[in-house]
Amino acid sequence: MKKNLFALLVVLMLGWAAYASFFVAPTENTMGVIQRIFYLHMPSAIVAFCAFLVTFVANLLYVFRRQQRWDWLAVSAAEVGLAYITVVLITGPIWAHPVWGIWWTWDARLTSTFVLWLLYISYLLLRTLIEDPHRRALASAVYGIFAFLDVPLVHMSIRWWRTQHPQPVLMGGPGTGLDSRMKIVLLYSFIALLSLMIFLVRQRYELEAMRGQADVLRREAEAA
Repeated sequence: MKKNLFALLVVLMLGWAAYASFFVAPTENTMGVIQRIFYLHMPSAIVAFCAFLVTFVANLLYVFRRQQRWDWLAVSAAEVGLAYITVVLITGPIWAHPVWGIWWTWDARLTSTFVLWLLYISYLLLRTLIEDPHRRALASAVYGIFAFLDVPLVHMSIRWWRTQHPQPVLMGGPGTGLDSRMKIVLLYSFIALLSLMIFLVRQRYELEAMRGQADVLRREAEAA
């Protein structure tokens, strides 16, 4: 019952976030209507980083404690984070084309984000290559710890290097900033997408736990 109520709440939050993105936030003076994709693009990137942080922490906990539940959490968060970073890579070119006149450029932010996507694709592929659950968990945990190093690189790339990607609008220095209504809509969109991430990770974790328990029963049956 609680799960259903939370799912309904997430749906309502996402619906209101979409409405606010189109009808509450003001139209940006320079880019016009296309700028409204910002309320999906930027929060999705932040939520993806949050999911990958969960994977990173869970991987560390597995390395030190060797408990399967941390491996289940790590892969669950990694899959959800990968979905969010895919949204970022799709919405970015849609926004860029009418503004920059190009779909893609290999600048620091875009390239490091694409590399991040490849790293977590590889993380999930690695898990399919190892049958033993404990070896699989350890190998993917070590790899996942390494893969997370790209997250701060993506986040800081537009601060460390001058790139095609615009400078951050929040805490980006002189001349940057958002209209107060834009900030509210951005914050609400982030909360809605973060709530969806929590719901998806929880659902995926339950599935992985059942899969792990079924694998144990299968091995016990084979041994018997």
